[in-house]
Amino acid sequence: MERPAVRRADGSDADPTFADPTSADPASADPTEWPTGRILFAVARRIERSWNAHLAQWDLNHAGFPVLMHLLGGPRSQRELAADSGVTEQTMSRIVARLERSGYVTRTGDPEDRRRRVVAITDAGRAAGLTAARRRPAEDLATRGLDDDQVAALRELLLTMLETLPTAPRAPRDEG
Repeated sequence: MERPAVRRADGSDADPTFADPTSADPASADPTEWPTGRILFAVARRIERSWNAHLAQWDLNHAGFPVLMHLLGGPRSQRELAADSGVTEQTMSRIVARLERSGYVTRTGDPEDRRRRVVAITDAGRAAGLTAARRRPAEDLATRGLDDDQVAALRELLLTMLETLPTAPRAPRDEG
């Protein structure tokens, strides 16, 4: 069975063998020949760079911003923030330290458990977080070049992926 021709972005024909994501060429310079995962990774990195440039106006980045969003609901322990953000407690400690240096959060000891640190958002953190979280700039960064129907379809697909993908990667299994 012959596969139909696939057009690259530049109008030339791509090898139809690679149009099938199960047989895509991950080493190709042509994105139409990449596996879906590589395309998704490349798009996510570009959006992350744009998002970080946007957040830099408030001395924030893609790691600290969601922490401020979590803290809008009230103080939390670093352990809770790490779990909510899908990172290790060590990584969360670095994120919180950066937010603390920026004046966006405070860390205090938990009166009930001296080993535990409670993180709370400051007024400056609340103002920066809410301003940075305005929906229009975030939507523009993530959906540049898409029409309304494409944005709606993308949102539906991404929400489905969020529901079905695990929040933390599974450890590789020993195949041997």
